[in-house]
Amino acid sequence: MEENLAAEWNRKSWVESANDSSCGFPLQSLPYCIFTTEDSRPHPGIGIGDSILDLQICNRTGLFEGLPRPVHTACDARTLNPLIACGSAAHAMLRTRLMHLLDEAADPSTRHSVAAALVSKQAAKLLKPVEPANYTDFYASIDHATRVGELFRPDNPLLPNYKHVPIGYHGRASSIVVSGTEIRRPSGQTKPSEGSLPNFGPTRFLDYELEVALYIADGNPLGEPIPIREAANRIFGISLLNDWSARDLQAWEYQPLGPFLAKSFATSVSPWVVPFAALAPFRVPARICPSFDSSDGPLPYLFDGIDQYTGAIDLTVEAWLQTPAMRAAGRPAHRLSEASLAELWWTPAQLIAHHTSNGCNLLPCDLLATGTISNREDSSAGCLLELTVGGAQPIQLPSGETRRALEDGDEVILRGICRRNGYPEVSLGECRGIVAPAL
Repeated sequence: MEENLAAEWNRKSWVESANDSSCGFPLQSLPYCIFTTEDSRPHPGIGIGDSILDLQICNRTGLFEGLPRPVHTACDARTLNPLIACGSAAHAMLRTRLMHLLDEAADPSTRHSVAAALVSKQAAKLLKPVEPANYTDFYASIDHATRVGELFRPDNPLLPNYKHVPIGYHGRASSIVVSGTEIRRPSGQTKPSEGSLPNFGPTRFLDYELEVALYIADGNPLGEPIPIREAANRIFGISLLNDWSARDLQAWEYQPLGPFLAKSFATSVSPWVVPFAALAPFRVPARICPSFDSSDGPLPYLFDGIDQYTGAIDLTVEAWLQTPAMRAAGRPAHRLSEASLAELWWTPAQLIAHHTSNGCNLLPCDLLATGTISNREDSSAGCLLELTVGGAQPIQLPSGETRRALEDGDEVILRGICRRNGYPEVSLGECRGIVAPAL
């Protein structure tokens, strides 16, 4: 199996820019997007090197002949929803066809036809790729949970249910926006100190959360859980996600039912959706590998040996910050943190298996987020709440500025990339957002 994987990843494309091992968009990745140009309305494409392959043109010129009819219809859609709803079998057939069309072994006639459907990334505007019907945000990083717990419960930072129950909450799908969308500073209730009355106004502790989004391909009927062994196969692809958070609003409102207005004002997603199939070389063992009957092990419905061996994803994620003063001075963004998705306590398959364990029906295009991705090292903390120890220790920026929380005009940039020796890099692109003043 490893030999077959290596053979596939040694293939080259006739699109020369895709053969640069550090380009992030090789033949084996082919991330989906929704884009528009001056001459077209929104429709699907895939990233290849420094270009976008227009799936609408490919379909209209007969390059997708023989593929299932729903795929043809999806190539004219304004979102990826119809394509995702085609199901895993159709996704695999489309991916095989795309790799064949772009492979360096393609004949001259095929190359000529496909070249007519290539668009420069610089000439395209990337839009929100998916309209999720539902959005669930998890809390899958044990290091994030522990570090945040230490702020509020120094003697008992990790609650006893954490190692057994994948914690999550239902988010707001309507306020999910694409990278580059301005993020308006929210207002809400806060309670500054013990004994004081609450007040209403703009948040004074706006934060970001570095996360990864999982888009569901095949859902499940109401009342029928998805077994852990099948769960990973239900993932269409992944993207970067920024779960913007108003920490002072959250501190006042979260008890007893959890996040509400502190989270629902905006969630940013990157415009690229990397197919789950493209992550095969980067599937690694989960952080925990106990037997399910150990004290720290998951219950049987969350345990699968194959998932423990290949269920995590070796993806490096980074958070960067550029302030207005840095932009004005021509200074580049400053990296705040770097962490690995592989260090999560729960795998993507475990999140799906638990989500559906009570019979909850996931739908195609539903979005599940990992929660803040942090690792053991303090420099890996995926939000300002952790990096500044609840605002008590402001971070120092190369510009001489400090930050306890995000200020108006600050831009947060999330990046993600998979690396493995002997394989080209696979990039998730960027997820950006600039903070705008409160109304």
